[in-house]
Amino acid sequence: MSTRVGVLHTVPALVPVFDTLLRARSDDLDIVHTADASLLSRAIADGVTDDLRASLREHLRGLRDAGAESVLVTCSSIGEAAVEAAAVVGVPLQRVDAPMAAEAVTRASAGSGRILVLATLEATLGPTTRLVEAAATTETGEIAVESRVVEGAAAARSAGDLKEHDALIAAAITEAGDVDAIVLAQASMASGAGADSRVLTSPESGAAAFVTSPGAAGR
Repeated sequence: MSTRVGVLHTVPALVPVFDTLLRARSDDLDIVHTADASLLSRAIADGVTDDLRASLREHLRGLRDAGAESVLVTCSSIGEAAVEAAAVVGVPLQRVDAPMAAEAVTRASAGSGRILVLATLEATLGPTTRLVEAAATTETGEIAVESRVVEGAAAARSAGDLKEHDALIAAAITEAGDVDAIVLAQASMASGAGADSRVLTSPESGAAAFVTSPGAAGR
């Protein structure tokens, strides 16, 4: 018997990406996708407002009422707000970046204790950095979390220049310095990850964790 799950996106282009990742890990999922690009544009323009929170609750209610037993939110910028909205609506939700944050802390704990968070949007930097910092509080050693925006990458992607977007991310990774883990805050940044073993991206780890424990609560 198939399990119906929901996936909430703010980047419509990520719908087929996550559909493929989830189905590759489980052949008994009935996936309902909801994509609303306005959620991200509003978060960038005005931050997480009451109006945005209301929209999140509306989308999550829609997924719940459609029979989704749990929801994966693929946007880090609205991750915190989505967790809060899911608690109000009463549907289990997982942030796509939560497994990535946990892995970054594991690596830092075993290394020099340094993590770098990279984002292409200022709106994403805070939520993902706070997520990593929260994960770090579970460790006994001191972990330093640095964060920065990859300037120009978001504009390049908006203009349809994915090559330039990826090149700017690659340059930021090269300039990262001595860190144990480099967290790419947005799922859309994965295309610029390259081959640096320190780099962590959210799509694959987030999809794998969601399939393994589809009812996991948001972290």
